[in-house]
Amino acid sequence: MPDSGPIEGEIRQLLTDAFHPETLVVSNDSAMHSGHAGDDGSGESHFSVIIRADAFEGVSRLQRQRKVLAALGDIPGQRVHAFAIKALAPAEPLPENA
Repeated sequence: MPDSGPIEGEIRQLLTDAFHPETLVVSNDSAMHSGHAGDDGSGESHFSVIIRADAFEGVSRLQRQRKVLAALGDIPGQRVHAFAIKALAPAEPLPENA
């Protein structure tokens, strides 16, 4: 895995601390958006996350997203332009791209 930037590392740490996930995939998608809206030139403007944890068992999709966003504080929407979330309970299958 290539070296991650400071925001990517912070995302990993915050989600690990909050959810103790069995699966956590943090993808920096910024290169795919180079020159587009929200690209601040930092190389850390667009992320996607796949997280599978007990905390999402029996919780609606909307509430799962709210939990993840709450754990990340000011990162989504303020320090990062775009943030996609796929939050799963342990029994749910991972997407093929995980």
